[in-house]
Amino acid sequence: MPFVRIDALRADTARLDALGRAVHDALVETIGIPPGDLFQVLTAHDGTRSLMRYGDFPGTRRDDDLVYISITLRSGRTPDQKRALYRRIAELAHSSTGTEPRNVLVHLTENELIDWSFSDGVAHYAPAQDD
Repeated sequence: MPFVRIDALRADTARLDALGRAVHDALVETIGIPPGDLFQVLTAHDGTRSLMRYGDFPGTRRDDDLVYISITLRSGRTPDQKRALYRRIAELAHSSTGTEPRNVLVHLTENELIDWSFSDGVAHYAPAQDD
């Protein structure tokens, strides 16, 4: 059930699709997300009409192949699972799109079951309580 947003600078449709597949495959492999749980927003920024701003993280120099990956998911993963996820996303992004791992920024936001509604205004994972 993770919700993934990928923003990439100067990316065409093929690169966006490959990045989306890389992130999804990493989620399935490292933290056991079911293969059918695919909720992604993929956005390219051309540097003119839509922008991405970035700086260098100490010891990491970025360039215009930059990719921001924001993942919202239920809390409960261990630090080791998160490290494996970050590493696998960087590996798959590199192998599928040529994106240098130094240009892959991943951000996780964790929440609880009550924080999800998939349709119809229903909190699908949180049973209603009797008043």
